[in-house]
Amino acid sequence: MSELFLSARALTKTYAVGRRSLEVLRGVDLTVSRGEFLALRGASGAGKSTLLHLIGGLDSPNAGEIFFKGQNLANFSESELTQFRSRRVGFIFQAYHLLPELTALENVCLPARVARISAGQTGRRGRELLVRVGLKDRTDHKPSELSGGEQQRVAIARALINEPELLLADEPTGNLDSKTGGEIIELLKNLCAEKQMTLVIATHDEKVAARAERTIQLVDGQVQSQQP
Repeated sequence: MSELFLSARALTKTYAVGRRSLEVLRGVDLTVSRGEFLALRGASGAGKSTLLHLIGGLDSPNAGEIFFKGQNLANFSESELTQFRSRRVGFIFQAYHLLPELTALENVCLPARVARISAGQTGRRGRELLVRVGLKDRTDHKPSELSGGEQQRVAIARALINEPELLLADEPTGNLDSKTGGEIIELLKNLCAEKQMTLVIATHDEKVAARAERTIQLVDGQVQSQQP
């Protein structure tokens, strides 16, 4: 893990809430090595999700810089940023965000179809991923026919369909019981090790954070501590 894969310098992010300004991040510095499993830990409102959104290109900081493999995201055109989000980053959210009218396979394949990858290639890879996450017999099931753990597994497969280099997970076990949550974290670790992906998880759960190689504690929008 010698290559500096991702770095952020002096990130600040402020949102307008009515007539007030809410400062969510206040000068955050972050470095992530290729292949690392990093946990961002902190209470609700600490800035974990905001930081994930910034490094994943879903939002822009008010100040500071983000570098991905030496490239400053601020210098990306809109089309380059869209390509970055689509092909180089995979997102997993607490609420799954599966489309209810689509089957598990169709949900998994959706990002690849948006990226205009051929239907045949997309379908084959989607089925392979569903097998890998333990859902071989659930390809034609819709979200309402799946358990919470199964829905999260579909969401993981969907995040991997475009073979990203960076996987960002925002409270991926927040809606799951402890046993299922542990299985999901183990699955993520194994998949990332196999594919040599970098994994960053935002969590308030001490047990989830303990599985990471390194933990960064966020408090009130600032890095309070780091632990290997």
